[in-house]
Amino acid sequence: MANPGISASDASAKNFNIVALETFFTPLPELAVPSPHTFTLTEYTRTSQDELHERIKDADVLITTAIPLRADALSVEACPNLKLIAVLAAGTDSVDLAACTARGIRVMSSPNCNADVVAEHALALYFAVRRTLLPTMRDLRAGEWPRRGTLMKGSFVAGKPPRGCRDETAAIIGYGHVGKNLMKLLTGLGMKVIVSGRKGAPAPEGRVTFDEALKTATVIFLCCPRSPETLGLIAAPEFDLMQNDAVLVNVSRGGIVDEGALFRALTDGRIHGAGVDVFDIEPAGPETSVLLGSDAEGLNLVATPHAAWIGGATTSNYQRVLCENINGFISGKVEADRVRA
Repeated sequence: MANPGISASDASAKNFNIVALETFFTPLPELAVPSPHTFTLTEYTRTSQDELHERIKDADVLITTAIPLRADALSVEACPNLKLIAVLAAGTDSVDLAACTARGIRVMSSPNCNADVVAEHALALYFAVRRTLLPTMRDLRAGEWPRRGTLMKGSFVAGKPPRGCRDETAAIIGYGHVGKNLMKLLTGLGMKVIVSGRKGAPAPEGRVTFDEALKTATVIFLCCPRSPETLGLIAAPEFDLMQNDAVLVNVSRGGIVDEGALFRALTDGRIHGAGVDVFDIEPAGPETSVLLGSDAEGLNLVATPHAAWIGGATTSNYQRVLCENINGFISGKVEADRVRA
């Protein structure tokens, strides 16, 4: 890998200006840099786009999580000294990687820091949707149990009771750290698990084609990164392939599922239900997502606010990897699987 850390011209003792843009998500650990280098640290709890240019103009190193860093903000004129963007997240879709590559700005992510808790959150969404917990609770609180005499059939599909784990075929779309952890959990519960190949491509050995995964699965887990090839991955044609008692769980990124198509599939009873943790526009609300509007209130839909990553070990993992990424970059010994540009 070319130029994995600082360049030869920066090898002598240097003071690095480190700017943390959004410590709201993950508090910073105690930072240090390899001797004889020194650093100056400036921390901001949150940063808006209006504040971005002023805050990064003198930075050598940026620490960020979700704020969009586009080509104009990454130009030589905007941040002439910038050498490293350390992202406290597994995904780097908020950063214009092409602009960074063109300038030689290194971008490093924090993979496998939250894979356990994201897989567990996906499982929680599955159970809530499969058992139709929210619609049943709404009916219960509305006094429907004494009026109807029973709410037992609230989770039935076509007159049939809900599947148990041993009757499920789970398809995993996106077989990275989260997908692998999810495989262990699902297998332990007794589910048959299949792993999908890429959309429109032959399935590699040990996997099934994308279309076969959608047709065969009774529960579909999305845990793939956001990229040009995954945007709009699940839309109306894909919902038409699914079984009518299928459950869709999305813990990947917004934009991978067409929200309008998902709303229609739920409204029409095309699938049994869905659990989503991510949205096209975030922060999301009724004014930005049809999935959160009043028309969605009666659906078998469980929505959480991009919270799957939150867990006891996530913060400490992010803090450890951040220190490793900054120190590795300065010393010229980066972890190759963390480099995104």
